[in-house]
Amino acid sequence: MAGSYPEGAPAVLADKRQQFGSRFLSDPARVFHHNAWDNVEWSEEQAAAAERKVQENSIQRVCQEKQVDYEINAHKYWNDFYKIHENGFFKDRHWLFTEFPELAPSQNQNHLKDWFLENKSEVCECRNNEDGPGLIMEEQHKCSLKSLEHKTQTPPVEENVTQKISDLEICADEFPGSSATYRILEVGCGVGNTVFPILQTNNDPGLFVYCCDFSSTAIELVQTNSEYDPSRCFAFVHDLCDEEKSYPVPKGSLDIIILIFVLSAIVPDKMQEAINRLSRLLKPGGMMLLRDYGRYDMAQLRFKKGQCLSGNFYVRGDGTRVYFFTQEEPDMLFTTAGLEKVQNLVDRRLQVNRGKQLTMYRVWIQCKYCKPLLSSTS
Repeated sequence: MAGSYPEGAPAVLADKRQQFGSRFLSDPARVFHHNAWDNVEWSEEQAAAAERKVQENSIQRVCQEKQVDYEINAHKYWNDFYKIHENGFFKDRHWLFTEFPELAPSQNQNHLKDWFLENKSEVCECRNNEDGPGLIMEEQHKCSLKSLEHKTQTPPVEENVTQKISDLEICADEFPGSSATYRILEVGCGVGNTVFPILQTNNDPGLFVYCCDFSSTAIELVQTNSEYDPSRCFAFVHDLCDEEKSYPVPKGSLDIIILIFVLSAIVPDKMQEAINRLSRLLKPGGMMLLRDYGRYDMAQLRFKKGQCLSGNFYVRGDGTRVYFFTQEEPDMLFTTAGLEKVQNLVDRRLQVNRGKQLTMYRVWIQCKYCKPLLSSTS
């Protein structure tokens, strides 16, 4: 599959994950010496075997009647999931601040601001401060410094004064977090494994975090968590595929939108419109961050015949669904929505169970896309 496996040509620096970059498996005999290995390259044989496995488990498709059920009752299946597992299934994502320093406290934002001031070309080197060895990636200077400076921006006044709350001017004070200077929205927040680490780590008084999920059970678990602070966070139930339902924030009001293993849970045909709607909520210079399942991830190869809904889209045993992306697919989604690429990479990780002597090849897609600045004539 194009863009996912080495073809012998040099890789573009922007598409190579460098964050941890300190644990490479050079000697296969040492595979069980650590729990995980970074940037694991696949051989042509391994890639071909994975492709054959996907072809095999995709031959038999779920019947149309069941597919309709999984779509109509998607909220029920996710509610059941969280009723069973509550907040004990996923771990808090403390890796967020390494992979996405945009979410960290203001000193990281200041570092990024300095980078923008010092670099004028579209392709250059960006390195973290003391948080890690650094990331070499493609950055586009059109991303807004204003967003990184935590300053509220006012988009052009809309002509229609009878619009819904999602279309209100940013200067309005009729929405949660209206006085904040830096706003983050996580879509598909689950029980808060991303939101709470952000609130615990980022003590910026101007920060306000919104989080939503399809599951009312998940949102209830977020709101009843002892770390939930309504003065800094607003959790709400929302279906990102519902075109009739507004978000509780104005257009052009968000600095960051986070999509962590959520886009893969919806029908592929509905992804573009969902991203289009989210893009409108970003400030000029705002960033959309994604991490999700990549094509031929271990989870995809483990599916049995009869669990495939459509190409690379499957249903789990509990009725929840998952899609496995190529690099090109989110790029198309984001650029069609008017965003510009900052980062798009494949994260190949070899995880190891040393006790059971098992190896697990994980493939994830990680993206950062920026909303262009308003032109001087806007």
